[in-house]
Amino acid sequence: MDDLFEGRAKGGHTTARRMTPEQLKERARKGAAARWGAKATHKGSFLEHFGVDVDCYVLDDERHTAVISQRGMGQALGFAASGTALKSLLTTKAMSQAGGSEIIQKLENPIKFQWGSGGSNSPPPSVVHGFDSGLLIDVCNAVIAAERFGLRRPGVAKQARIILTASAKSGIQRLVYDLAGYNPTTEEAINAFKLYVLEEAKKYEPEFPNELYFEWHRLYDLAVPERGKPWQFKYLTVNHVYYPLAKSNGKLLTLLRALKAQGGQRQKKLFQFLNEIGARALRMQLGRILEMAESAKDRAGYEKRFNERFGEQPELDFETRDASASPPLS
Repeated sequence: MDDLFEGRAKGGHTTARRMTPEQLKERARKGAAARWGAKATHKGSFLEHFGVDVDCYVLDDERHTAVISQRGMGQALGFAASGTALKSLLTTKAMSQAGGSEIIQKLENPIKFQWGSGGSNSPPPSVVHGFDSGLLIDVCNAVIAAERFGLRRPGVAKQARIILTASAKSGIQRLVYDLAGYNPTTEEAINAFKLYVLEEAKKYEPEFPNELYFEWHRLYDLAVPERGKPWQFKYLTVNHVYYPLAKSNGKLLTLLRALKAQGGQRQKKLFQFLNEIGARALRMQLGRILEMAESAKDRAGYEKRFNERFGEQPELDFETRDASASPPLS
């Protein structure tokens, strides 16, 4: 038996002497993977650029697999980091009909890999569980397909569509770059994906609800113009929507400068301001204002509730302005 092992060892040494440095490196990598699993060579997070604390890795396997952490898979779709919301979604009847059961099997068998060098000044390598980033695309496709089978999760479906479209656009862009011999920097790649995400998100952002305009017409006894909206709506929008948001988010200076600007420059700065406060904050503010307007019997009651909630605001001196001085807002 000893002779057998000795023969194998000699054979291994002979084979090794015939291998190139690249082949030896690959042989060592496969041996380590067989013993300990794959190893991650790079790690990052979505937090800084996208506001979601999702860890991501690149493995040292042949495909250089891009991996999303186990807890990050659900977070990418808006679920909490801990909990079983994603799995619960996948087990619904609609998702099962759309292929969710196959995805569950993959979720139950995560990729196990090492992260960390384990050097003299570093902690020992840790074992991390994650999934091929392509699985997130499978989940998104299943969510959208499940709508045909009765799934009613508009928030998740919206997020799924944004991820899919942004990923497809970013992917084809990267392919063209590679074919053309252009190697984008890390920042260029991140910024391109962020731009695609923003473009897709804008398609789903709600406009100011018509119900709010109806209530403003009622409370302020404003006539309905033949086209567009009354000029007074500009002041209501600024003072009842943007101004409180600016004040509550420390962006007052930005807003005041925007209000002093003229023409297209003013609109540009207001748009930049809206991006800064975030669409979510805008929706919340619109919801608050609409609730106040619907529950108020008259203008005095509405403005009293508004001032109690947001503090004294500049007077809306509609009566001193000539309505013909400015065309109605479109």
